Amino acid sequence: MLEPFGKEEDDHTFGLNSELFKTLKKGTTLVEYSSPNIAKKFHAGHLRSTIIGNFIANLKQSLGNNVIRMNYLGDWGMQFGLLGAGFGKFGCQEKLKQNPLQHLFEVYVQVNKEAAHNEDMMQAARDFFRQLEQHESEAVSLWQQFREITVDEYQRVYKRLNVHFDIYSGESFHQHGAQEVVQQLQSRGLLKTSETGAGVVDTSTDGDMSSVCAVQRADGTTLYITRDLAAAIDRKEKYNFDEMIYVTDKGQANHFNQLFHVLRALGHSWADRCEHVPFGLVRGMSTRSGEVVFLEDVLNEARNRMLHNMSQSKTTKEMDDPEDTAEKVGISALIVQDFKGPLHSDYKFDWDRMLQAQGDTGVFLQYTHARLCSLIRRNEGVCGFIFDPSLLLEPTSIIVLQHLLRYDEVLYQSSQDLQPKHLVNFLLKLCHLVASAHRELPVKGSSLEVAQARLRLFSGAGSVLAGGMRILGITPVDKM
Repeated sequence: MLEPFGKEEDDHTFGLNSELFKTLKKGTTLVEYSSPNIAKKFHAGHLRSTIIGNFIANLKQSLGNNVIRMNYLGDWGMQFGLLGAGFGKFGCQEKLKQNPLQHLFEVYVQVNKEAAHNEDMMQAARDFFRQLEQHESEAVSLWQQFREITVDEYQRVYKRLNVHFDIYSGESFHQHGAQEVVQQLQSRGLLKTSETGAGVVDTSTDGDMSSVCAVQRADGTTLYITRDLAAAIDRKEKYNFDEMIYVTDKGQANHFNQLFHVLRALGHSWADRCEHVPFGLVRGMSTRSGEVVFLEDVLNEARNRMLHNMSQSKTTKEMDDPEDTAEKVGISALIVQDFKGPLHSDYKFDWDRMLQAQGDTGVFLQYTHARLCSLIRRNEGVCGFIFDPSLLLEPTSIIVLQHLLRYDEVLYQSSQDLQPKHLVNFLLKLCHLVASAHRELPVKGSSLEVAQARLRLFSGAGSVLAGGMRILGITPVDKM
């Protein structure tokens, strides 16, 4: 079992060549995640979608699927009517250059307040959105400007999270397709008109209109779900996926039930291979500076608190770039706190608990990994390729080995329900076992053969720990 860990190239494949995975269907998986709204700051709710989607994409890829990572931006709809009309009244190009998202957010808040009691403002918003739908050049060029600066800002944040996308798509790409979907529904006799004049599809089980899905406003403009229908059909044609996974909060469960129902009604049997992975809300996530939490503020706070903790710790090693280490460790703390329980549960965000070096945290994972790297570095001359496995018969060694052998089962379980908690709990347990082994199986002072065998065990544990962390979306650090 430990044989591969002496060879650099085999290090990353441990557990992934298991017989268990022979039964899994491999193919093209499209994962849609993150999907923030243009011109609104990226907030804590998007953090969950981003890191969960990234985990699912990493897992599917490590199990041999061709994965397409898609960010589907909220870049269309009435919010743009409001923003366009609001920017005309409250916006300032100079402020937009200095702090783009902050300024757009302020304009959006202001125009919403105004529209709540001023019908003229609401009408101006409807007019602006209609101009957008009719591709009037002034409205379109303002919209393009908002979209570009927002995507640039997001990409910076994604880079910090070690997240990348293959495709940035958006609702705006599917305006034309949305109108075609309405026509298809009409030609199949599925489109009904409600009392308010909206176009609806009957989604009730008995066909009695007790539950309906609205796909068109009375004024003929399309809705979010109409564009989602068009997007799903377009993706199937373009990418011919074998499965498509949407990662959004559980409040959208009904939206996806309706989406899949209407797709099936249109004759798209592949809708059965689409899945919604829902997640709960994060409560109590605020930074020292205030209540509205933007993701960048959260990442800064995690890094700064971690930097402070590291500077207070007696065991912190000299590092080339303490800020970079604090950033990586802070992000792993965020991810592990989020992934420890079932995704659909809400959880209470707790800065202090999250950043503890002891206890089941992301900091503990990183600390264990750094400690193993340091042990291997200190004994570079001892790490021979030949080792004698009969020198690893202590109960502590056997327990570590037995635990490592469960790695493929844990990945298999994660692939079945797409929950990261199995992998997180496996890695945390591994860290506890490594801590015991570290105490009971000293390398220093042992004979050369025993030292080589023990180092092989520690190097195997470190390799599995690093591989598991990468699937979770965590960048392992080798010093801290």
